[in-house]
Amino acid sequence: MRLLRMYPTSINTRYIDMLVDAMRDGQVVVIPTDTRYALACDALSNRAVERICKLKGLDPGKHPLSVVCADLSQASGYAVIDNRSFRILKDTLPGPYTYILPVTPSLPKVFKGRREVGIRVPDNDIARILASEMGNPLMTSTVSWPGADESDTLMPPAIAEALGRDVAFVVDAGNCTDALTTIVDLTDSSNPVTIR
Repeated sequence: MRLLRMYPTSINTRYIDMLVDAMRDGQVVVIPTDTRYALACDALSNRAVERICKLKGLDPGKHPLSVVCADLSQASGYAVIDNRSFRILKDTLPGPYTYILPVTPSLPKVFKGRREVGIRVPDNDIARILASEMGNPLMTSTVSWPGADESDTLMPPAIAEALGRDVAFVVDAGNCTDALTTIVDLTDSSNPVTIR
């Protein structure tokens, strides 16, 4: 595991290439978002998605899964975005929102059988550039581990110490906020429902 110091205001393209190569190779990395740090991998790699689910103790068949996209254009390849949904997403993204939308068949088998997927376009250049350079979404899940104090999950050195054996890289973009994303169910775009 290697700690990479990089800020959204000062993107290191060599580090971006290293992170993309690691994710293309099926590895898990830790990246900043506009809220908290997240485990991230290539959303099109079953093996990598299953690794994140194992790290988090998630049952991929039952737990909702979210992907980070570079922009709405990329998101539209993996979720059904009708005109009403598009207006809502366009007005709020990039930003600290996860929108639950109907899924398309473009995601790998670990997503099969699902009727919806969480879509994020965070207001964080590092996360969006990584999704853009990958050419497809990143499957993400907020960093946590058994016995962690919440404050530890916001600090890259503590994250690296706790998860160092399980991730290829931790991006150190400084301490994150303790904010959570707002989750909105848009599976019926005529009746959006705020879940959190």
